Amino acid sequence: MQEVDYIIVGLGLAGIAFCEQLENANKAFIVFDNGVDGASRVAAGLYNPVILKRYTLPWKATAQLDIAVPYFRKIEKKIQASCLYELPVQKVFSSVEDQNNWFAASDQPELCRFISPMLVPDHNPHIKAPHAYGQVLETGRIDIKKLQKKYQAYLETKNAFAKADFEHSEIECIDQGVIYKGIRAKRIVFAEGYGLKKNPYFKQLPLVGNKGEYIIIKAEDLKLAAAIKTSFFVIPLGDNLYKVGATFNWKDKDTNPTKEARTELIEKLTSLISCDYEIVDQEVGIRPTVGDRRALLGTHPEFPQLAIFNGLGTRGIMMSAMLAIDLYEHLENGKNLPEEINITRFGKK
Repeated sequence: MQEVDYIIVGLGLAGIAFCEQLENANKAFIVFDNGVDGASRVAAGLYNPVILKRYTLPWKATAQLDIAVPYFRKIEKKIQASCLYELPVQKVFSSVEDQNNWFAASDQPELCRFISPMLVPDHNPHIKAPHAYGQVLETGRIDIKKLQKKYQAYLETKNAFAKADFEHSEIECIDQGVIYKGIRAKRIVFAEGYGLKKNPYFKQLPLVGNKGEYIIIKAEDLKLAAAIKTSFFVIPLGDNLYKVGATFNWKDKDTNPTKEARTELIEKLTSLISCDYEIVDQEVGIRPTVGDRRALLGTHPEFPQLAIFNGLGTRGIMMSAMLAIDLYEHLENGKNLPEEINITRFGKK
């Protein structure tokens, strides 16, 4: 029987982050992932420390960012591939009042590090930005598809990856551990994203999930050097390709692209750019979101050898590394999880 310290289910941003914690501590582990499901594979990959709709910071955003960037740089060296790219994020102002709100935010102590007080003039003839832009500082993009592919290959060299569906019915909980298909482990960490809804141990948690769709366009004349934000993002990917999105659908929970989302994004894009473009792809993912906008970390009340790392929503790039530290310290050293992310906030049930 194979023996490891941990079985990890899912190789999205959460799963990778917990793998890193285990490697740092010289723990043996194996990851199960089917290579298909998961919002991480279609996420925009943009990291941005400011909520641009309200000009506020997310929960512990500064701490998250200070951990995330060195974390991804370290992974790049391990997988011998670049996946983090510095990329400016520019907010298109909708009015003079919007500009004034931006200036007010740039004076706030917690925001001044991330909000430039200087307006960025609009010199692109194909962008409709009559009130100029505001630039967010310390932003960038992670090529998540590349990260996952290279990280999986790295794990395969260590015989620490199994490309397979995980069958929850095959879990046997024993004293001080679990057995799963001939593998004995101390713990299982479920980092399944929206796949949690099929997990009989944690499916009662209030993971809502929402469907997000993007279109990928090719626009040779657009020539963007920054990600542009209005009510949606236009993110340069290189080679005149841009990711446009995303939509938010709280009802549908499938991964089928829809004509309605495509039409919505085309209408929004037409209101912003004036050059010709071609739609080359449409992508869909179900974001693992929670109603209180906080992650889901903790252990099962009856089976403490089963743990969960989920609910990262749209902030997985920024928060995954920090939360992986929290979860590892909780599981290995008994350190209390922050109440805001501990699943005990929903009661023992």
